[in-house]
Amino acid sequence: MTSMPSLLHRQASALRGPSDLPQSAVHDIAGALNAILADTFALYLKTRNFHWHVSGPHFRDYHLLLDEQAAQLLPIIDVLAERVRKLGETTIRSVGHVARLARIPDNDAVFVEPSDMLAELRDDTLAYTARLREAHDLCDSHRDVATASVLEPLIDEAERRVWFLFEAGRRADSSGH
Repeated sequence: MTSMPSLLHRQASALRGPSDLPQSAVHDIAGALNAILADTFALYLKTRNFHWHVSGPHFRDYHLLLDEQAAQLLPIIDVLAERVRKLGETTIRSVGHVARLARIPDNDAVFVEPSDMLAELRDDTLAYTARLREAHDLCDSHRDVATASVLEPLIDEAERRVWFLFEAGRRADSSGH
C-alpha cells in the first residue's frame, strides 16, 4: 500500500514545471510567494470585512476607500499564483492552506471603531509591504529578475494603500493642522 505523503509528493511532482533557476531557489521563492499569496487573501478578506461593517460619520468615505483597496488586492492573488506556477511549483489549494500560511491576523470582532479599522489595516499593510520587500531581496539573491519585477509594482501599490489609510485616519492636532 502506498503511503499518503508519498502519493501527495508524487502528485505535486507531476505538476512541477521546468525552470532554469536552481531547484533550491525555486523552492525558496515559491515558498515566499505562497506565504504572500495567503497574506493577500487574508488582507483582502479583512478589508472586505471592514468595508461591510464600517459605520459612523465618515461612513461613505471609508466605505469607498475600503472598497477600492479590496478591489486592488483581488487581482494580486492571480498574479502571485501564476508566478509560482511559472517557476514550476505548486501554489495554495484551499482555505485551510491559506489559514496555515497567512500572517495577517484575523479580526472577528462584531464592532470595530472606524479609526481602529484604518489603523489595523495600515499596520497590516505595512507588514505586508515588508514581506514583499523581503521576497524581492530573496529574488535578487537568486537572480530571479522576473519575480522581482512582478513584486515591484505590488510594493508601490501597497505603499499607496498605507499612505491612504494613514491620511484617512490622521487626526488634526489641537492647532487645526
